[in-house]
Amino acid sequence: MTDQGPETGRTGEADSSRETAPGGATDDSCTTGRKTERRDGERREDGAQGDVQEDVQEDVQMDMQDGVPNRMHEGMTVRREVLGDAHVDRAVAGTTPFTADFQDLITRYAWGEIWTRPVLDRRSRSMITLTALVAGGHWEELAMHVRAAVRNGLSVEEIKEVLLQTAIYCSVPSANHAFKVAQEALGEDGLV
Repeated sequence: MTDQGPETGRTGEADSSRETAPGGATDDSCTTGRKTERRDGERREDGAQGDVQEDVQEDVQMDMQDGVPNRMHEGMTVRREVLGDAHVDRAVAGTTPFTADFQDLITRYAWGEIWTRPVLDRRSRSMITLTALVAGGHWEELAMHVRAAVRNGLSVEEIKEVLLQTAIYCSVPSANHAFKVAQEALGEDGLV
């Protein structure tokens, strides 16, 4: 799954200082004193962004302590392994009361439920993800997942083959743009 919403901050810029893609602008007015209800039913005043970040960490610990299926913890572990600590740290730091539920959703379900399933390995999941991102035209996410694919063990040649395949099944213009995005991402990491 793509890491979207509050993770890229600005459309078209993956791996920015705030987490993103599609459509989650950060809310700098999170000190408005709104009350929120957490999953455990506790109500509290929303304060600074640090409070939301602390809640994310508390939720990870709560799942572990309550014996609930540990999807938040597992999801955060896989998310960090695939996307890298720096990216995930920026995503968590950019979490606001408005984007917290989305961050919870992608961490628990995309990373904790889907990416942890045993039948497909991470290399296969990366190839599928790259193809889906090209098909959907999600270019900022493609750059992030090209880097993730390398982290998951795909070679530059294998990434090239995936993109060639998308030319046939997605469209030549889509693959053309995907090659440009991938070359930039791989070039930044000194791989092409």
